[in-house]
Amino acid sequence: MSLNPASQLVLALFFATLLMFLLWCIQWQTRDAGIVDVGWSGCLGCLAIFYGTTNPYCTWRTWAVVTIASVWSLRLALYLLRDRVLGKPEDRRYQKLRVGFGSQANLFFFGFFQLQAFLAWFFSLAFWLAMRRSGPMDAWDLIGISIWTISVTGETIADSQLARFRANASNRGTTCRSGLWKYSRHPNYFFEWLHWWTYVVIAWASPLGWMTLSAPALMWLFLFKVTGIPATEAQALISRGDDYRKYQQTTSMFVPWFRKKSPD
Repeated sequence: MSLNPASQLVLALFFATLLMFLLWCIQWQTRDAGIVDVGWSGCLGCLAIFYGTTNPYCTWRTWAVVTIASVWSLRLALYLLRDRVLGKPEDRRYQKLRVGFGSQANLFFFGFFQLQAFLAWFFSLAFWLAMRRSGPMDAWDLIGISIWTISVTGETIADSQLARFRANASNRGTTCRSGLWKYSRHPNYFFEWLHWWTYVVIAWASPLGWMTLSAPALMWLFLFKVTGIPATEAQALISRGDDYRKYQQTTSMFVPWFRKKSPD
């Protein structure tokens, strides 16, 4: 089935809002809003597949973008499901919001889940634009796929290293300083941000390719100013205190880089 561009985008937004409504219903029953993070990443993969299967001008580039976007989405969704939802208490961020909004918590979360639906749709435009670039696959595509490979590999390694560190009970109250975490306080965030440059590079040669810059720009905004690094570091200082302060003094915040000497 092929659809015109307007129909693709309208139906994609409808799907995202419906999915998040169903997940909101689940959190109402379970009192665990962490499912929204799984839904956000999973929704993006579903939208990539939808764009690919309804694109009237399917090319090798179309299916390349479908593949890399859906693989990225599936990996992240499964990781978040295992790490934050299955057998885990509700994420502290959502616990605080639930307590803060009290009897209005479910109404707040309804709006929050729908906001995530819109954001998933907005980020998915990067996939849509990359798929619609005409012409045979070229060096831009290869560079983009290389960025994707580096970013997804880096994020997978960072997540695995942190999970292994947390699994050791003797590490409780201390900070992971091994592997990629030796060179960046948030290597998982860095590689997640880098991933969005994949579609910028692939789509750049098309007339509207510049619009894909909104994805890494918005991701940077969220990581640095909203729910990413500020909230993570505030919680780390509460739970790990001076150990994390020393880590901050010696380790790059975002881009993996050489360690600095401790002022002590």
